[in-house]
This record gives sequence, C-alpha cells and structure tokens, in this order.
Amino acid sequence: MEKSEGASFRGRTAVSKTANVGSIPTAPAKMDLKIIFAGISSIVGITCFIPYIRDIFRNTTKPHIYTWFIWAMLQAIVAAAMWSSGAGVAIASSLIGAVLCGFIFVLSFKYGTKNITRFDTLCLFGALIALIAYLLFRNPLLSVIAAALTDFIGTMPTVRKAYKEHQTETASTHILSGVSSAFALAAIANFTFTTSLYLFAVTILDTSCGILVWIRQKMHQ
Repeated sequence: MEKSEGASFRGRTAVSKTANVGSIPTAPAKMDLKIIFAGISSIVGITCFIPYIRDIFRNTTKPHIYTWFIWAMLQAIVAAAMWSSGAGVAIASSLIGAVLCGFIFVLSFKYGTKNITRFDTLCLFGALIALIAYLLFRNPLLSVIAAALTDFIGTMPTVRKAYKEHQTETASTHILSGVSSAFALAAIANFTFTTSLYLFAVTILDTSCGILVWIRQKMHQ
C-alpha cells in the first residue's frame, strides 16, 4: 500500500492506505506547490479543532459520542498503518488528529449530546463493519471505498443531530474541515480515482454538514 499524508478535520489528517500526498513530482515548482497545499491542509485541519473544543467547554457544542469514536478509531488505525509501512514523521498529522478526535470522544461522556437514537446506534454498527472491511481488504480501491464508507456512516449521527439540534454544533469547524480536505486533495501527487476518492468524499461531507448547521442557525436566529 502507498503511504498517505495530508490533513483535515477530526484530524482526518491521513486519507487512506493508498493516497500518495506530498510525494515528489518531477517538476520542482509543482512539488513546491503541492508541499504548500499539504502544509495549509495540515494547519487548517488541526486548528479547526480550536473553536469546536472551545464551544464544548462553553457548553454550546455537544459532540455526538458515536461519531467521534468512529473518527478517532479510523484515524488511529490509519496512523498505525502508515507507521508500519515506514511513513516515519509523515504520521505526525494523522497521530495528532487521532489524539484530538479521541480527546473530544472522551469529552463526549460529560459534554456530549444525550439524544442517542436507534438510527445512531445502527450507524455505529454499520461504521464498525465498514471499518473492519477497511482493515481486511487488500485491494487499494476497495480499501479506500471502505474508509470513505466508514467515515460517511460514522458522520450520520452528527448530521442528524446538526439538523435537529443545530445550536449544538460549531459550523465553522465543519466548513474549515472541508477546506482542509480540499487542500489535501490538491496536494495529491499521483491524482487518480483511488487516491482522490476518500478526500473528495470528506470535502463534500464536511462542507455540507457545516453549511447545514450554518443555515439552520441562521433560520432560527
């Protein structure tokens, strides 16, 4: 499997086992631009946690424990896979993302939403099944599809909560996550369907969630 690097919220800092972000292209100018994109992605992807954690302690944002558990698990597994593949320091952003997601998961026990539905529980089991598939698949494309599916299903409880309880989410964090993922997408050196699918899905999902929260909050001001 090729190594991955890059960033986004949750710290979706690593995209998948197959994405080759920030590797060295033939043209130096192109390489420099992609390094810049990867750097912006990492910075935005990590700093976008700040308003979310701030709002948790202000007791305005109430994270959904299932979503943050899935995101933390996915990031930790990706970071471990990168390390075992010899990625070295390239796992730093993924590891930071996993720690931050895990931190919010822990905070969810005290500050998280208490509105857990049957739909949310089904999403949790669905995401865990997809996560297991991600670990088992040896085909690069199937692994990326499973990772994207894990992320998508794991996000659904938060999307449901964001619609019903828009006041308990931080719109800027989700939107900045989408921006981070878009820059990570632009930083991919070997741009193919396999290497871009996960980040493309994350960009759409995060941006849509952020816009949903923002619109709902504006409607109820």
